[in-house]
Amino acid sequence: MKTKVFIPILILLNFQVFAQQLTQEKKTRKQKLIESPLTPSKAAFYSAVLPGLGQIYMGKTWKVPFVYAAIGASVYGYVHNQREMDRYRTAYKRRNNGYRDDEFIKLIPNKSKLLEGMKFHKNYRDMSFLFILGTYMLNILDANVSAHLMQFNVKENLSIKPKFEPDLYSTDTNIGLKVFVKL
Repeated sequence: MKTKVFIPILILLNFQVFAQQLTQEKKTRKQKLIESPLTPSKAAFYSAVLPGLGQIYMGKTWKVPFVYAAIGASVYGYVHNQREMDRYRTAYKRRNNGYRDDEFIKLIPNKSKLLEGMKFHKNYRDMSFLFILGTYMLNILDANVSAHLMQFNVKENLSIKPKFEPDLYSTDTNIGLKVFVKL
């Protein structure tokens, strides 16, 4: 009987005991990103998964439209040149089969010029593909470098300003840099 009463009393007393709590400062998201050594690799990984996601993770969302504009322009160039190359190829194949009813018959009467047009658009299509890969890689690199530079400590103790000083003995102007160091 005593143990049946004693156990609930112990449980109730256990809830009333408060431990000493340490006061911790609340860190902002930016401070947590700066202190974490994995931030650059996370940002690069996120940008590799979805272009622009690393910039959003870093809090630099203003860069995302530039990322998508660069990739989008490259994709547009690729698609446009692929279509044009297909048009020239179709006209060339029809002329080889003896048909003279393609869309370029009045503009380009010579078959060899159709081949040149096809090569022209093929080269620009391939270049557009390289631009797609390049902008994708630059997106990843930008996220990584931005994260590394975010962790770089910049203080106002050092500043450099241009200095223009007229020369008192001639009409020349002395140009230089003025370095301020606060200790």
